[in-house]
Amino acid sequence: MYQHFLKRIIDFCIALVALVCISPLLAIVTVWLHFANKGAGAFFLQERPGKDARIFRVIKFKTMTDERDAQGNLLPDAERLTKIGRFIRSTSIDELPQLINVLKGDMALIGPRPLLPQYLPLYTKEQMRRHEVRPGISGWAQCHGRNAISWQEKFKLDVWYVDHVSLRTDLQVILLTIKKVLFREDISEAGHATMEAFNGHN
Repeated sequence: MYQHFLKRIIDFCIALVALVCISPLLAIVTVWLHFANKGAGAFFLQERPGKDARIFRVIKFKTMTDERDAQGNLLPDAERLTKIGRFIRSTSIDELPQLINVLKGDMALIGPRPLLPQYLPLYTKEQMRRHEVRPGISGWAQCHGRNAISWQEKFKLDVWYVDHVSLRTDLQVILLTIKKVLFREDISEAGHATMEAFNGHN
């Protein structure tokens, strides 16, 4: 009942109210990032696989510039991540525009994080089960290690969530996510500005 009906209604209502309430903050951050990103824009749109691996475009605040080297290649993430972008990311403000994805039905508030389409052929049959539910802004893996745990551990947690979707589990994730955000825990993998790319083994 909850997973197949109530969860979507609750997600839609919360996302709608949240967007109305935080619209002034979103407007301020948009202008702030427009200048901080040196003309690269304030929003980051990227294709991601959702429920049943259907592709949609995720919306996030852009925390990096588009600066390139002499050969035209993008500079490493650590060099393109601005001070403002680092703050936006550490406070998870960059995730807020995904509330629009929730309204559209692409995402849920809670679920496995939507990853890159190029990872799809690398998943095992068990790991692919993470796409049996809508991806979420936060999830069981995010509040149990986020970017500080390995991909294999993260996928195990994602599949655990798929098998235990409930209102109680989602409330647990929300409370733990708030704690992670307040204490800015597990923002990135050790030695990396962002999470290391998945290669099918790590």
